[in-house]
Amino acid sequence: MSYRTIQAQPLTPTIGAEITGVDLTRPLSEEQVADLRQAISDHQVIFFRDQPLDPASLKRVGLYFGELQIHALKGLPDHPEVRKLHADSNSKHVAGEEWHTDMSCIPVPPMGSILYLHTLPPMGGDTVFASMYAAYDALSEPMKAYLEKLTATHDGKLAFGRFDPEGKYPTAVHPVIRTHPATGRKLLFVNRGFTSHINGVPKDESDAILAYLFKHAENAYFQVRFRWTPHAVAFWDNRCTQHLAVWDYYPHERSGYRVQVEGNPADYASAA
Repeated sequence: MSYRTIQAQPLTPTIGAEITGVDLTRPLSEEQVADLRQAISDHQVIFFRDQPLDPASLKRVGLYFGELQIHALKGLPDHPEVRKLHADSNSKHVAGEEWHTDMSCIPVPPMGSILYLHTLPPMGGDTVFASMYAAYDALSEPMKAYLEKLTATHDGKLAFGRFDPEGKYPTAVHPVIRTHPATGRKLLFVNRGFTSHINGVPKDESDAILAYLFKHAENAYFQVRFRWTPHAVAFWDNRCTQHLAVWDYYPHERSGYRVQVEGNPADYASAA
């Protein structure tokens, strides 16, 4: 895969590439943005090293790829589209410590997410990403045919209810198997963090199928594991990946910022 303005070094045969040749702290040209869009399509998640950003510059990078989504959890006062991610010795949990696709509980989940970390523990704190193209491809043909006909409910309370059990959280219905709008590839679209049940089947069948699919989606052969360094950036296609933040560094600090790029409503118009 060749690009005009960047270089991409694949990290696994399935998913992930490290990008060089671009400075995210400076304005990007149309050619650079086009190459990065193509790299996302090619690799599903791309990584950058040594990009000292702040909330304003991270937001600028995100806006090259679409409007930014204001997260269900609170953003920064002066940059509501930017969410601070921070964990230290006082943390009782960390964001993303269970396999999930960001905000699949809303009718139009974000197209992608961009995470920048400036402070890291002495070791640990990796993020693992899994390809839902690979998860779909590895299913048997009879299972693909069965799942193609199904939809599932995604419930925000599964992920956010622990913060406020009495709160009101969004729910959405999506096909269990989706077709990616940019690549045309089929993918598995259920995740442990948000998917509550498969619609139109008995509860025991739903529970059994989801248990199988969750375990299947988390297969190590579908994954890339990113070892962070200070001022690194990860940009993932939320439509075809899941990810997990590994909280193995307590009581040390891990801190940074994230933005989410809005999805296209047309891509989800037939989800219900």
